[in-house]
Amino acid sequence: MSACVPTRTDTPPRKSRMPRRPRKTRQGRPHSPPPPTGGDRRRFRPAGADLSASISVFLIALPLSLGIALATGAPLQAGLVAAAVGGIVVGRFGGAPLQVSGPAAGLTVVTADLIQQYGWRVTCAITVLAGLSQLALAAIRVARSALAVSPAIVHGMLAGIGVTIALAQLHIVLGGTPQSSATDNILTLPAQLATLHPDALSASVLTIAVLLAWPRIPGRAGRIVRTVPAALAAVTGATALAVVAGLQLPRVDLPSWSSHALPAMPDGPVLGLIAAVLTITLVGSVESLLSAVAVDKLVAARKKPDVRIPRADLDRELAGQGAANMLSGALGGLPITGVAVRSSANVSAGAVSRHSTMLHGLWIVLAAVLLVPVLDLIPLAALAALVMVVGIQMVSITHMRTVKRNREMLVYAVTLVSVVVTGVLEGVVIGIAVAVAVALHRLTRTRITEEEQEGVHRVRVRGQLTFLAVPRLSRALSQVPQGTDCVVELDGSFMDHAAYEALHDWQASHVARGGTVEFTGRAGGRISEPASETHGCCRPWTPWRNHHCDDRPEHPEGATAHRLADGLSSFQRDTAPLVRDELARLAREGQRPSQLFLTCTDSRLVTSMITASGPGDLFTVRNMGNLVPMPGAEHSDESVAAAIEYAVDVLEVDSITVCGHSDCAAMQALLNIPPGGGGTPLRRWLRHGLPSLERMRSRDRSWARISGRLPADVIEQLCLTNVVQQLEHLRAHESVARRLAEGTLELHGMYFHVGEAQAYLLASSDEHAFDAVFDRVAPASSALVRARV
Repeated sequence: MSACVPTRTDTPPRKSRMPRRPRKTRQGRPHSPPPPTGGDRRRFRPAGADLSASISVFLIALPLSLGIALATGAPLQAGLVAAAVGGIVVGRFGGAPLQVSGPAAGLTVVTADLIQQYGWRVTCAITVLAGLSQLALAAIRVARSALAVSPAIVHGMLAGIGVTIALAQLHIVLGGTPQSSATDNILTLPAQLATLHPDALSASVLTIAVLLAWPRIPGRAGRIVRTVPAALAAVTGATALAVVAGLQLPRVDLPSWSSHALPAMPDGPVLGLIAAVLTITLVGSVESLLSAVAVDKLVAARKKPDVRIPRADLDRELAGQGAANMLSGALGGLPITGVAVRSSANVSAGAVSRHSTMLHGLWIVLAAVLLVPVLDLIPLAALAALVMVVGIQMVSITHMRTVKRNREMLVYAVTLVSVVVTGVLEGVVIGIAVAVAVALHRLTRTRITEEEQEGVHRVRVRGQLTFLAVPRLSRALSQVPQGTDCVVELDGSFMDHAAYEALHDWQASHVARGGTVEFTGRAGGRISEPASETHGCCRPWTPWRNHHCDDRPEHPEGATAHRLADGLSSFQRDTAPLVRDELARLAREGQRPSQLFLTCTDSRLVTSMITASGPGDLFTVRNMGNLVPMPGAEHSDESVAAAIEYAVDVLEVDSITVCGHSDCAAMQALLNIPPGGGGTPLRRWLRHGLPSLERMRSRDRSWARISGRLPADVIEQLCLTNVVQQLEHLRAHESVARRLAEGTLELHGMYFHVGEAQAYLLASSDEHAFDAVFDRVAPASSALVRARV
């Protein structure tokens, strides 16, 4: 059995030449970025941005914590305990520096059921055990596994919880009392509507109106008032109305901390207690980890402040959540999870380290001790309205569109309804069962047809070919007469071993009896035959992986011609059948590329691979350092100018892209180029990059940034700056300037990080733009180059 063996795996990485000390500009910016502040664990020195962000998060967390405690039926102080512990403990020990943890709406339904079944003190003990379970899961490093749950199930679970919360809180909004289940709340809603409580309804309506209108206040006044969180403004307005108008309605009642309830030993059926612990563990862990991943995305997309924040360590985050739940339960607090609303507010407010989260927890402690008389004025109806709006917002239209686009609406809907009707754990189990059934249905739904067209028999296979479809496949193939021409059209992304054997055996038998077999895709283009034993290990992309196959004949050392011949042979065998028709069309019609792609000669930069382009899409120019000499410059290379003129004036490309890359040898050599004239051809060529070097060293220009951070070192800084400078050189070419003035040509800057296999696009190629920011290209984004159909 052959195997693909990568070679040169022990080659040490090349060392880049770096100055011993980072040079500083007038503004004191070193070439090497400052150490990340998000993970500083040694000293508590909060920055001004952390202080302001912590206050913003505190103002959001305070009313939400009271509202969630109200929704669960727990003592209101339990919400404050959980918010304080979540902020301080998870903020200090968690793995997501900017994530804010505390009582969350996602566990409201679970906690409410536990309180009704076991009582509050036993629920606290269950929270302690759930925290211990999270610590155990973190110890065996399974945090990433929680992200394997289908997004349709997670979104359906959260939506179901949101519906359950909204139904329960609606009764308090109307002045009544919620029932024990969502179905009971629906059945008793007509009677509740018939006996409205005007005072409670007025406070609730005002709260909802402020919540919805606050983010939509236009103009300068809107920007000023939005510095106050909408939740705080809504609850404050309802409280002021209740006090001024003298409304008679229940209010917050925080008892003395001396009578605060602490956990008791669990008492009840063992299996029921285990199920309760597992429910809080799984729901809280999944919600926290998903929130941490979402916070990473928010931080990566943030432009200011320009501070590097470490990516979330999910196992450490899970351990932090476990420690916080143990302490919160021991102190009589609610279960804790990472909270997306407060975390996004923390990021938006400009937090730069975990200190903002810890400070927000400290402010919660001070408020719980010093602001009790003020908190006692808040109407319960206002808190219920606040939590009801949060529950409705958990049914996200964006999530529903995403689920529908991926054809998982059935899983989403079943999970949502099951959570509302049966409970969170049961609903998630039902959702998983439906997701598995849908996946199996798609795997087994294979249509196989056989027909004759103009003397050629066609066998069409739609769907995945597994062992379950082999009987139908064999029956269809047996209907093809011996000695005839046959085309097998495969439309699917998976074929298991049983299906492959059936196709392979039938093909060999049919050909042996004088027939012909051709395998095609749905569009009619030829595809490779089922993998044979002679070259099964090789794929069209493997040559640039420095690989070889053990079963290939040995060639004398240094016989590179044989290696080239092997590559050409692989192309003729595997790739040429796929592209022959398209290349024939291009040969007839001539080339009509969509853009000029100017990049470096570095062997690691495979332009067709990173741009997902094919024959005829790119007019490519490669040179050392992806340089564009200025017209009329000394030692100017007319070949680059000629290619630009031909692409712009003759081929009439729509855009020009200058692509730099990481660890560029030309940029390393440019940093060490000696002053004066003369030198080798390489030195003379690199003088066209001196304007890039001068631009980087200029004190009057802003530094290029890459996806919200400073470059890793001086080499990366020069690589980014060089892309921006070469775009300016392009504008000096007459043909380019003319097309730009006409508005028929676009310029783009691109940077490819080889080690990360990550592309970045220059946010603006405007020559008057002050900042040069390269944004990360997400996997879901459209390709830079779109192949013509």
